[in-house]
Amino acid sequence: MSAATSFAPPLLDLLGVHWAAGAPVTGLAWEADGGSVAFALGDGHLLVADARWPGGPTLVPRPAGGVAVQPAQSLAPAPRRAACHQGACLAVAADRAGGFVTGGDDGGVVHLPRQAAPAVLASGSDGWVTALDCGADACHAYARGRHAYRIGAGSGARIALPAPVTALAFDPAGTRLAIAHHGGVTLWEEDGTTRLLPWHGYHRALAWSPDGRYLVTGMQENALHGWRVADGGDIEMGGYPGQALSLSFSHDGRFLCTSGAMRPVCWGFDPPGVQQQPGEAGMASRTPVTRVACHPRQLLIAAGYHNGAVALCQPGSHETLFIKGAGAGAVNALAWSPDGTGLALGTQEGLCGWLAMPPGLFRPRAGARRDTHANHHQELTA
Repeated sequence: MSAATSFAPPLLDLLGVHWAAGAPVTGLAWEADGGSVAFALGDGHLLVADARWPGGPTLVPRPAGGVAVQPAQSLAPAPRRAACHQGACLAVAADRAGGFVTGGDDGGVVHLPRQAAPAVLASGSDGWVTALDCGADACHAYARGRHAYRIGAGSGARIALPAPVTALAFDPAGTRLAIAHHGGVTLWEEDGTTRLLPWHGYHRALAWSPDGRYLVTGMQENALHGWRVADGGDIEMGGYPGQALSLSFSHDGRFLCTSGAMRPVCWGFDPPGVQQQPGEAGMASRTPVTRVACHPRQLLIAAGYHNGAVALCQPGSHETLFIKGAGAGAVNALAWSPDGTGLALGTQEGLCGWLAMPPGLFRPRAGARRDTHANHHQELTA
């Protein structure tokens, strides 16, 4: 349904729940099994919401076609709040074995189990944790200043980088770590070896393609840069009016969606470099996109905006479905659950929430071709 003709309440009010956290949301992560979602807060706490909601809102088929919302029959479970850091909680990631790992401006790294108190994994007085991610086999990585660390699995290691670390991301296998900094990205292999992927400029965000073949950074210089990991081949993508600091690959790896403009920007990666100009998604806006998140199973994009709005759109289409209207500050965090049946969001003014996104919201488009730039496989039906 096009937002231009829809006067229904935003989906967050119909299918979700939200809270005022009392502090800015700095990040969020879904637990590996999708059973809970955690919001990192600027006051050092982690707010953990149970995403299993017996008696929550559901979709029911209409006799004439389409779906209707069946309101919730019970209240959503109250979130759990855990004090993890002195100062701001700056990063959160899901531990693949369960629970969450956080990093703070107190220099600490903390693990929050599902049903236990927070446990300190690392501490330090040499600066705040600038980035954090969780890999395979209970391996966690974090960065302070010019150093990156691996901890867990019974061992620890540290390497020095040529410049302060701005972002970390394990590859899809969870073994190879990408470390962004000024001048490029350093790959830290599981065996301890490193390799520099060089490119001038300040690299501030990272995204791996689902097959691990490509790595892309968002740069302070209003551009993207990518590499073919096998041989270091460069991929240049520019022309942004602002910094593209949120990057997300489609589930099939055929396009990369980014922030940095007034609409989500979509670059073809099938293969990369063929498309001279990117496509766009959703409606034109007067406020920039701050966060994007591609659905893990369908060609759908969730986009968060500087004015607090969140919308669902599709590559190559103006069709838009609003999740949340404007207000409560810029969208700082946005992520789908691992199976795509939930979407969570957090804002600068401390609104955090999640909503169920059941498959009934989307229907196959008859006769759609497999082309991410001009066509798509689903329609928004709510």
